[in-house]
Amino acid sequence: MHSLNTPDEIDQDRRRFFGAAAMAVAATQFGLIGPAQAQQTTGEPAASFGPLKRIEAGVLSVGYAELGPTDGPPVILLHGWPYDIHTYADVAPLLAAKGYRVIVPYLRGYGTTRFLSDDTMRNGQQSAIAVDVVALMDALGIEKATIGGCDWGARTANIIAALWPERCKAMVSVSGYLIGNQQAGKLPLPPKAELQWWYQYYFATDRGRAGYEKYTRDFARLIWQLASPQWNFDDATFERSAAAFDNPDHVAIVVHNYRWRLGLAAGEQQYDAFEERLAQAPVIGVPTVTLEGDANGAPHPDASVYATMFPARYAHRVVTGGIGHNLPQEAPQAFADAVVEADA
Repeated sequence: MHSLNTPDEIDQDRRRFFGAAAMAVAATQFGLIGPAQAQQTTGEPAASFGPLKRIEAGVLSVGYAELGPTDGPPVILLHGWPYDIHTYADVAPLLAAKGYRVIVPYLRGYGTTRFLSDDTMRNGQQSAIAVDVVALMDALGIEKATIGGCDWGARTANIIAALWPERCKAMVSVSGYLIGNQQAGKLPLPPKAELQWWYQYYFATDRGRAGYEKYTRDFARLIWQLASPQWNFDDATFERSAAAFDNPDHVAIVVHNYRWRLGLAAGEQQYDAFEERLAQAPVIGVPTVTLEGDANGAPHPDASVYATMFPARYAHRVVTGGIGHNLPQEAPQAFADAVVEADA
């Protein structure tokens, strides 16, 4: 069985990557292997996914979609904010058709995923979300998977690949290396860069929390438009994802995530050792493909900043055609091809 061990020591040579990681975060921001628990559908269809499944994993009851053969090589696809599992509504069937077992979970605070206890802190810090995914793998009996992500999901994939490379066969990450830390989050940026982060500072206020709670859908739609200025999504596409924000913990998780990044909110002690390791900007030693849309309107690092963070087999692809921040949904074939390439 695998345990989630914290590192005994930090490789001091990796400290040289701290500057690159700080640039990346500024530009963007446990369970054990065992038999899977009995799965049951929630009875709530998820468009092309069909009925969703649910399983207890770590501190959560995780709602997730599953496509493809159960004995296929596993792929886990992780969404970001303010998106949901439908980021992969077209990617998942493409990969399932190639024989992959595709798992697409709702992150904590989204969709049908729920906390098992009312007493659990509604914590949005980066390592907590990564631990959730490792716990899900344990619950499903998945020892190793190819992991792909966008936005929060890309950061989570990065963290798993960095801290638990034995669990990550390969990785696809939109916008590259996104591991951050609170120290880097406190560094001031040039005014134009700070302007792009307006919502992060909005969430730092009580007014911002109240505003996001009152205008969640309007807020999310605005972010979609700003982050993907050439993506002509329709109302039905947006509403299909917006339903995920009705989760009772959504506002708390989102607000804590952004406040934690700025050092304005504390995390939980159980994640301190992971955050200490992540603050050293660990390189990612699994085969990786990074992707970037040619019309990404969200803050994101230039690919030249993070290229050295992937010393193993690595490729970077720019997806053209007015592709914005939500790349897997805007260019599903390109994302699916990257998964196959990384996994090769």
